[in-house]
Amino acid sequence: MDIIINSLLLVVGTTLGSMLILLRKKPFSYLHVSLAFAGGVMLTASFTSLILPGIEIGGFPKTALGIVLGFVLMGFIERLLPHQHVSMGQEGLLKLKMKKLTLLVIGIIIHNIPEGLSVGIATAYSDKEGFITALAMSIQDVPEGLVVSLPIYALTGVVSTAIMLGFFSGLIEGLFSLAGFLFMKGFAQTLAVGLGFGGGAMLYVTVKEVFPEVYSEGRGFYSTLGFLLGLLTMLFLDTLDLFTYLQKCKQFYLR
Repeated sequence: MDIIINSLLLVVGTTLGSMLILLRKKPFSYLHVSLAFAGGVMLTASFTSLILPGIEIGGFPKTALGIVLGFVLMGFIERLLPHQHVSMGQEGLLKLKMKKLTLLVIGIIIHNIPEGLSVGIATAYSDKEGFITALAMSIQDVPEGLVVSLPIYALTGVVSTAIMLGFFSGLIEGLFSLAGFLFMKGFAQTLAVGLGFGGGAMLYVTVKEVFPEVYSEGRGFYSTLGFLLGLLTMLFLDTLDLFTYLQKCKQFYLR
């Protein structure tokens, strides 16, 4: 049941962010700062919710193996599949004739794979860590949902399409969360490797996809502040005992 809630948090966060396109007031001015905030959350969560717990339960070698596997898989996917960035343009070794909108959607899916997997893997490790990770990802999915919908709106000029595809990106993230959870429950003995894998995959996307996009147009100062805010947000969530409080509330109402 916890993994369903955690996965739904991802869908809700991204959808809410996509709906911010309705404001449409100088929307692109928020783009790089929003991405930087998401990068700060992702980078911090990679360590606090995945890599460090992996080392704690399985040691460095198993976790390091998972990190390398996460890098290798995401590197293979990102290098092979054609996809479109907002500022950096098209990437991918496969030269397929696709519409720009399709390439943007593929880029969104690539970006959401490690985020969803990380929530599922963290939930398989611990309900508490899973909830914290899901909450953090849901919060960063709000500005990230805006990042998803802005270029789609700019390309199509249709608000409903931008919001619908934003919802779709959140749904993909939620499905990968379920997939990560089910896989780790089926192979519980490899949990340390799985935690490293989730952390490594998210680190790869953060360093290779998010940060270059953030600084591609030289908007360093405000973007760096956005990154700092994302980092502090994730660290703050880690210090809260919100999960225990919610569990007590749940037990109280179920009496």
